[in-house]
Amino acid sequence: MSESVIGLICIVSMLVMIGLRMPIALAMAATGFVGFATIVAFEPAVAILEGGPFETLSNYSFSPIPMFILMGVFASKARMSQELFDGARKMFGSWRGGMALAGVTSCGIFSAISGSSMATAASMSRVALPEMEKNGYKKSLASGTLAAGGTLGIMIPPSIALLLYALITEQSVGDMFIAGIVPGLLGLGLYCLTIAVVVTLFPDVAQPGEKTTWKEKLMGLKGLLPFTAVFALIIGGIYTGLFTPTEAASVGAAGTFFIAIYRGMRFQGLKEAVEETLFMTAMIFFMIIGAEIFGYFLSVSRISFTLVEIVDSLQMSPYMILFCVLLLFVLLGCVMDSMAMLLLTVPVVYPLIEAAGFDPIWFGIVAVITVELGLITPPVGMNVFVIKSVAPDIPIKEIFKGVMPFVMSDIVRLALIISFPALAVGLL
Repeated sequence: MSESVIGLICIVSMLVMIGLRMPIALAMAATGFVGFATIVAFEPAVAILEGGPFETLSNYSFSPIPMFILMGVFASKARMSQELFDGARKMFGSWRGGMALAGVTSCGIFSAISGSSMATAASMSRVALPEMEKNGYKKSLASGTLAAGGTLGIMIPPSIALLLYALITEQSVGDMFIAGIVPGLLGLGLYCLTIAVVVTLFPDVAQPGEKTTWKEKLMGLKGLLPFTAVFALIIGGIYTGLFTPTEAASVGAAGTFFIAIYRGMRFQGLKEAVEETLFMTAMIFFMIIGAEIFGYFLSVSRISFTLVEIVDSLQMSPYMILFCVLLLFVLLGCVMDSMAMLLLTVPVVYPLIEAAGFDPIWFGIVAVITVELGLITPPVGMNVFVIKSVAPDIPIKEIFKGVMPFVMSDIVRLALIISFPALAVGLL
């Protein structure tokens, strides 16, 4: 039996294990170990199992992950989300659908220092959802806006998803972050346009809020200052070469820590922030370890190279290859967490994309946008379930109904970036 056939059997077995609810990290590690032992030998596979976790956990390149997570947790503990939403509400709240605009804008700004979609959705929904419902917003629009707005956390830098993609494909983390700025802002703009269209077509889903004076609007802008300062420090430092991404993550975490202390965070809050960061970091690193072991198996099975040869024999156009890869992402996104999907699929499909001649930075942006769709599409839609956990009284079908216009918006954004690659790589 050839290495490629063994590889295919192992991958199918892994997908079955995932379908049977085995943790994805464990399924990847088990598949990698068994596959490597079958193709090479048992003892080298044991050596990888012994040394792989240590090699991963001691890799300096992965150190920004806990720092970016800690930065977002400190921002949450400092109640920055509340002040951010209040400021945005003063700016837009008097318009029909203004609180929805305030909610999605707050998600976009909060994600600039959170780096996590689920953390953004959870933090902002606790603040914004009760206010929107109290002001007469339909549950579908209120919950759908915040579920979709949370997905901006995976694109607007600093983004853990962009960081992982850069590390997997050996691209510059700084370049990935800079490339994510325009697509992230484009997503925010299209979401705001989507809300405007929805409230125009269906006026009963939202009500105008209280009018505010220009002085109140300007005073509300002070809630943006901490976010602007931290974001400018991180991205400006990386762009100018003042910081490496690891140093920028540490500086950002330190900045939000001092803001949290100034806002009243005490020892108990610090303890909770560290515990939450450790939990999320352990979960991500467990998946990275599984992906590393799986990667060893992929290299000896040569399944990626066999896939490239098969595609070459079919004489598919580069954009047809891209379409097939993105379709795979969308299908997997319906049943799989976004981080796990990136770690699982990118090592397999990246050689295809490279052989097709696409820019790896540009493809990373396209891939992450496609992964975003998985966060708000059924049957999993992780952000949808985050909103459900915050507001258990809202039926799942109402939340999915509310996010559908935003799914269409993401498809439009994806089409624009595929058609005009400069939107992603123009700042590089």
